[in-house]
Amino acid sequence: MKRKYILPIFLLFQILFLKIIAFFPEAVERIYSNGLYIFISKISRTVLGKIPFSVGDVIYGVLIIYLLIQLWKTRKSWRLQWKNNLLKISSVLSVAYFLFHFLWAFNYYRVPLFEKMSIKREYSDEDLYAFTEKLILKTNEIQFQITKNKNLKVTNLYSQDSIFKMTQNGYDALAKEYPFFKYETPSRKKSLFSLPLTYMGFGGYLNPFTNEAQVNYKLPMVGFPNVICHEMAHQMGFASESECNFIGFLASVKNEDLYFQYSAYSNALRYCMNNIGMKDEAKFNYFKAQINLGILENYKETDAFWKQYDTFIDKGFHAFYDQFLKINQQQDGIESYSKFVDLLINYYANKSL
Repeated sequence: MKRKYILPIFLLFQILFLKIIAFFPEAVERIYSNGLYIFISKISRTVLGKIPFSVGDVIYGVLIIYLLIQLWKTRKSWRLQWKNNLLKISSVLSVAYFLFHFLWAFNYYRVPLFEKMSIKREYSDEDLYAFTEKLILKTNEIQFQITKNKNLKVTNLYSQDSIFKMTQNGYDALAKEYPFFKYETPSRKKSLFSLPLTYMGFGGYLNPFTNEAQVNYKLPMVGFPNVICHEMAHQMGFASESECNFIGFLASVKNEDLYFQYSAYSNALRYCMNNIGMKDEAKFNYFKAQINLGILENYKETDAFWKQYDTFIDKGFHAFYDQFLKINQQQDGIESYSKFVDLLINYYANKSL
């Protein structure tokens, strides 16, 4: 067999292999997520964590420039050498696909958090309404504790670097109750691509190749703590967006700092209200009337921020990411972010907020 066919064939083998391991989540959980991945991620974060800038973003930037140069150089040869060029592209994709899964993405195939924590999946509309009512009371309480005025929006005056360090407190408290949420060896970075991320409509991402938790530093500060905690959950080997929303929520509310708690509660409340709005407009208006005006002002502030960058770009990237998630075991696509409401409602069925 000619060497140029090896990597393209290996790509097909990888795709077939992933189809098979999807039927064996317990094996993935035991061998990879709780075994090999812990070792890999610790090395990545130990080596790169103390570097003050995002190494992953630098690598992405260099690769993008290199690819553009190569495309320009080969622009005249595509018609004559299209087969060889396609084989080269397939070979590069094969290597990237392998590294993507080996370094992080096998976690898409692990045991779901519902099963790991023995949480029910289903809930009724009445469950949603009851939980939202509790959530409104709690969010109102935190907002008033911070501002002393239910009509004032919360303004988080911490520096972003301070918030990065403070996230550890919440995860330390959470790990006392659930040891598998223990977070060690921090590697949290402000993304060098924060402006492009904003136009793409993303608050952050995990670089699967360097295991750096990347956060969009342009975000409104009120939501900043919760976003960091979400990306840290990805670092721990949880790939599902709904699960990371849930873990990030728990790590934020376990934090003694009120701004962390408010970031999580107000975010969760918004997801619940969106779910209610899609089901029953009258109920949505009923619950909205109970929310402190200061919280609604924070929502308006966040909406105004994203509206500045609302173009066809974010819609295109959201459509792409939706398909990406569906390919990677998240059948609800980008809607899976809101699925953490299922986890919240059932987790707090017999617990107080």
